[in-house]
Amino acid sequence: MKVFSRLRWQPIDRAAGLVLLFLTGLTLVLLFGGDRTAPQVRDFSWHEQRVTGADSAFLLTFSRPMDQQAVERNLRIEPPLPGKFSWAGRRLAYTLIQPVRYGQTYRLSLADVYDRFASELSPKQPLRPFTSQFFTPTPQFAYISTAPGDRGRVLIQDLKTQEVKAVTPAGWFVQDFRITPERDFIVFSATQAGEDALEQKIYRLPLGDRPDGPQLILDSKDYQNFKFDLAPNGQTLVVQRLSRRQAGRYGLWVATQGEAARPLENQPGGDFIIAPDSASVAIAQGEGVAILPLEPRAQPLDYLPRFGTVLGFGRTGTKAAMVKFNKDFTRSLYVVNNQGQQQELLKVSGQVVAAQFNPQETKLYAICTDLKQVDDLFQEFPYLLEISLADGRSQRLYDLPRRQGALTLDLALAPDGSHILVAANDNLLLHATDGRAKPTPLANPGLKPRWLP
Repeated sequence: MKVFSRLRWQPIDRAAGLVLLFLTGLTLVLLFGGDRTAPQVRDFSWHEQRVTGADSAFLLTFSRPMDQQAVERNLRIEPPLPGKFSWAGRRLAYTLIQPVRYGQTYRLSLADVYDRFASELSPKQPLRPFTSQFFTPTPQFAYISTAPGDRGRVLIQDLKTQEVKAVTPAGWFVQDFRITPERDFIVFSATQAGEDALEQKIYRLPLGDRPDGPQLILDSKDYQNFKFDLAPNGQTLVVQRLSRRQAGRYGLWVATQGEAARPLENQPGGDFIIAPDSASVAIAQGEGVAILPLEPRAQPLDYLPRFGTVLGFGRTGTKAAMVKFNKDFTRSLYVVNNQGQQQELLKVSGQVVAAQFNPQETKLYAICTDLKQVDDLFQEFPYLLEISLADGRSQRLYDLPRRQGALTLDLALAPDGSHILVAANDNLLLHATDGRAKPTPLANPGLKPRWLP
């Protein structure tokens, strides 16, 4: 007893006891009174953001686990934007079924929903009403003008206002071009007045109101520049080049922004296109198509015999449209997926000139030609085709303008899939994919139409 009588409460012991009593009381209040603060949306990944056809899903993050079915019933997007829900704890992912429409402002709202663990001991608190918006770019397209006053210049046209603006300098003759994903630069190959067509150089030009002129990327002093392509990431450029000093040295070069161009030093090939991963290229080699990584002297990742060229990839990179040259001089259009499955869609007597997948990869639009004998000559008759990939059925949409001699044909599908631009022998046609209107001829003639991303 004497030992225990000597113990005394020290000041620090009293403080610790008071803190312990306070925490115990707070715990009891939370257990029996509940957290009465209202749940809320902590983050919306598209809040006030510019969203393009390349964006396929947004995220909503809540302060508490929510009644998921109630959230799905009460989430509103105007104009409507169909999609699928998936959850991971407090985070909701909404994946679009179809791409956003360009030229729109979307408004998202959510109200009248509760947290998942509301009970009698923790009275229901409705979600703090949430509203936000996001917007899409104005639908615009570009093309190389063939009109006398702007011949060789790249023009950009606004689909809504119909305003047309020249972006490359007068007196420069553009052979091909690409627009970067953020619409801030145009990359193009061109010659200037007085230069030979084989002297084309590769340039980069800022778009918008910036006063900067074209910036040289690749000159033509030691190498002739031929076809080029810009990767979907907007950073990597691939160019076919032929040495002026070393006979037979011909192949692909890679130029990455901020770095000097370097040769890939692979087996030479023909037509090529950069894959959606921006890290590989499909190129015609020998009697097939090789998939090459964009690294010097790299071995092919894959080789697809029988095919002559790749016309285009689907947005996800899992499908490609390819052309097979048949022994009877016909040509077949195939869809090949990343599992090696090959589906023949059609066989034509003429050519399969161009093909492009819609954003959902459910349809393929193609420009083909029929080869017919007229008097003593064989002539090509071009047309636009829509093919359903679900059942392989094709629908001939309409015939295209034709002329004597070589044909210049191309197509470009809008990022939201709403329209197709067709270039047929200097005629530019705008076609709505809903099929409710006939194609509209554009006032200005041009080549190589491309939609701005």
